Amino acid sequence: MKMGPFVINICAGDGIAFLLPVRYMDVTKEKEGFIVSKLDVWLFTGMLIWVSLLAATPVSWLVFVRQLLALALPQLPVFVFAWYRTYLRERWSLQQYLFSWAGVFVVGLPLLTASCMYMQVLGVSDQLFAIGALYCISLELVLVVNAWYRRQVRQVPWIGRISLDKAVLISLLMIAVILSAMAVSSLNNPQYHTKDQLLIGYEFIPAKIIAHFGLFLFFIAQFLFMYMCGYALYYLNSRWLVARVLKQRGIMAYVMSAFALIAILYPLMGQLLAWMPINRLLGSIFSENPFVLENAFAALMIVFATLPVVLAIQWTRQNNRIVSLEQEKTRTELDLLKQQLNPHFFFNTLNNLYALSLQQSKQTPDSILQLSELMRYVIYKGQETRVSIREEVKYLEDYMDLQQIRLRKSLDLQFQPDIEDPAQQIAPMLLIVFIENAFKHGIEPAEDAAFLHLTLHCKQQRLYFSCENSFEGDVATAGGIGLSNLQKRLELLYPGRYQLQTGVKNHTFKAEMQLDLS
Repeated sequence: MKMGPFVINICAGDGIAFLLPVRYMDVTKEKEGFIVSKLDVWLFTGMLIWVSLLAATPVSWLVFVRQLLALALPQLPVFVFAWYRTYLRERWSLQQYLFSWAGVFVVGLPLLTASCMYMQVLGVSDQLFAIGALYCISLELVLVVNAWYRRQVRQVPWIGRISLDKAVLISLLMIAVILSAMAVSSLNNPQYHTKDQLLIGYEFIPAKIIAHFGLFLFFIAQFLFMYMCGYALYYLNSRWLVARVLKQRGIMAYVMSAFALIAILYPLMGQLLAWMPINRLLGSIFSENPFVLENAFAALMIVFATLPVVLAIQWTRQNNRIVSLEQEKTRTELDLLKQQLNPHFFFNTLNNLYALSLQQSKQTPDSILQLSELMRYVIYKGQETRVSIREEVKYLEDYMDLQQIRLRKSLDLQFQPDIEDPAQQIAPMLLIVFIENAFKHGIEPAEDAAFLHLTLHCKQQRLYFSCENSFEGDVATAGGIGLSNLQKRLELLYPGRYQLQTGVKNHTFKAEMQLDLS
């Protein structure tokens, strides 16, 4: 029969025996795809191929392979380091990591490159080896700067709030300012400025910009208006054509609506652009006739060329919304589970104190003080996402001390914690569930002496916890609501990274849990 989280097998012989998992899952993290997890190796490989193709264009496959192998030889330590980079960052201290990084890129790569150049490996020129090493170091510096930038972006909230639309507008404004500065700097320069037109040269003369500052601002306004016409098409495509028409009416309605929008806007935009003074100054870059089909074609290109970008943005927004809802749902479920766990703990403890008060025990004041410490842990630490394993163990020990005070029977209690790193983080209020369950369903109902044997191992971010206790009750009630809630919490907190097994055999209840804390 099946009862709650337990699967019970009725066997002949020694009563009831079962040891089937409440929940079994491989203790493995959800991993990234190969390309993403080894992205640095992928980038270094691409860089090596491009250097081999461009720096000394091969004339045959044999030459190409020879150049590629020769370039890869001095960069072999780089590939090994890039392959294990994530592992080294997690396992080594910062000093050890930086020392190994310097050994690869500052010492190893230059020495191996010089050796290959000296030995003329595979007949490859010295210049190709030098270029390969230079590009390799440059790519590594780019990766380091990019990683630093991504960390800084997370720490500066306003950067993260800049949407793509705002980023595009900022970029257009910067381009308009740069082009205006170059245009003003090119004025009255015979090389660029003739009576027919002004060519914008790569010039930047602050004195001219200051002297013609009003014209500089006028140029900015006109260039910005030119780009805003294109941005308006992108915006309408993003916020109306894709978000409304394509989503609600389908692809055919989208295409026809796009053509209708272009038919309405392109003559108006063409006329406004042709009227701009800068159009004549630059040599009539826009036709005086606003109805020419070139204007329509340019507008259509903007709409359809930005379609993949718009679809990607829409998908990202929808995905972020889904992730946000899932996180909110997870937080709500965890809060509900904690609300179910905490009253269970308080009721048990208050019953203990009630029994002590009836006995007029001298231990009552100390027990109340101990209870306050336990309540403080539950109320404050229990609301945190992670606590140290040291704090969790102290909470278990205090709880068991409080429970033993009121027991009228002998209890064989054994607790063997073996913890490599006491600061290792773990979700709070996980281990207490086993002990609460042991006292409620095994130790308290026992008529004779009872036992509770606990084992805790925590090494290399792997946790193993077992709880064995005497049990004489109904197998169907062995787990109780506590273990059922624990299973749900584990599924939310450590999905795919836990094992939970429970069983009853020969009047002994045993629960085992393994966690991957990485």
